Amino acid sequence: MNKKKYYPDSKVEIHNFAANYYDTILNIASLGTYPFFIRNAVSQMKILPQDRILDLGAGSGRNALLMQQFLSEEGEIIGLDISTEMITQFKKKSRKFNNIKIIEKRIDEPLRFQQKFDKVFISFVLHGFPQTIRKQVIQNAFQALKHGGIFFVLDYNEFDLNKMPFFYKIPFKIIECPYAFNFIDKDWKQILSENGFSEFQESLFFNKYVRLLGAKK
Repeated sequence: MNKKKYYPDSKVEIHNFAANYYDTILNIASLGTYPFFIRNAVSQMKILPQDRILDLGAGSGRNALLMQQFLSEEGEIIGLDISTEMITQFKKKSRKFNNIKIIEKRIDEPLRFQQKFDKVFISFVLHGFPQTIRKQVIQNAFQALKHGGIFFVLDYNEFDLNKMPFFYKIPFKIIECPYAFNFIDKDWKQILSENGFSEFQESLFFNKYVRLLGAKK
């Protein structure tokens, strides 16, 4: 049965068939490049053995497992997601690790975490919200981070869709939701600065159309 979406125009709320086969769909859609890309992106986060990491919109657990490889037993990853199918996959993948857990929780509402994490990570989720909701997610990340902690946003970079080559533009228009077109027009360093972040770092992928943006609290 299809579940009612909180944001009908969004494509980041994933349930049913798409959720059950999410990793496979990503691999096929990226022509097999996604596993290498996400591994490279996670390596750019410079995760320390003792880091505590909050994974917003944690999905199937693929990213959490990559991050876990850098952690010692002192480190920890807590994932948040609302899809029961994704949560089931996350638990199955992470069952061997005592320092990874998933919580069924919306990330678009205020969270209870206060100065608890060294890093907060969100991957291809922020673009799928309206702008007012994105600001709530950013505030959640800021409050959850310790002083000096880093918020990592892996998502689309800022670019002019009209200048995008057609072989990128056509798939982007087909695959993405209306919120994504608004997302790529925003100055995210400025927005994060307005929400208390500074000392930005970035890594670019896929001809600079995708970016891992790090922002320090």
